[in-house]
Amino acid sequence: MKKMKDILPFDRPREKLAAKSPAALSDTELVEVIIGRGTIRRDVRAIARDICTTIQHGGSLPSYTDLTGIAGVGPTKAAQVVACFELGRRYFGHDGHGIQVVKPDDLLPLVADMRGERQEHFVCITLNGAGEVIEKRTITVGLLNHSLVHPREVFANAITDRAASIICVHNHPSGSLEPSSQDIAITHQLRDAGALLGIQLLDHIIVTKAGFVSLKERGVL
Repeated sequence: MKKMKDILPFDRPREKLAAKSPAALSDTELVEVIIGRGTIRRDVRAIARDICTTIQHGGSLPSYTDLTGIAGVGPTKAAQVVACFELGRRYFGHDGHGIQVVKPDDLLPLVADMRGERQEHFVCITLNGAGEVIEKRTITVGLLNHSLVHPREVFANAITDRAASIICVHNHPSGSLEPSSQDIAITHQLRDAGALLGIQLLDHIIVTKAGFVSLKERGVL
């Protein structure tokens, strides 16, 4: 891979962005613009390539700590990249990230895909202190009419996300919105486990093609 100094001036990322548009740049070139320059030992293009690899392979945006683990990325470069991610999340967030949850209806667009599933899916949605969605994850996929879930699987990623609270959602392939005794029992288990961990279970929602029911509104929580 050529070093930045070996690229013709009009083909360098900053010049290309000014002459064309950000859309004309590759992901690596965009990162090159953000971090600006490399180090004595590593060219900016090599560093940007490694940052992009981390983004693509991680399944989610890398953290400040992840970035500082890349050769050539110090506190300043890591802060620049993370700040860009956060601005994008705040103003142009998608796939549910950054959505503020005030009432159960706010989550329905995030779980629309599971309402017609033929197997029971159990999903955990983590939220930050402002009640904004951090991540949505499928914890288990069960049989036709039930899914086994353990609190440790539910809270493992919530701890990693440094979540302030969670909301659990599962579907009933049968179409019934009536919570089962198992639904109520696992809700109580998750509530108690969350209290010990300092991560509140805000709600447990059951969805079907016909609608949804909030166990919090039912008085189970």
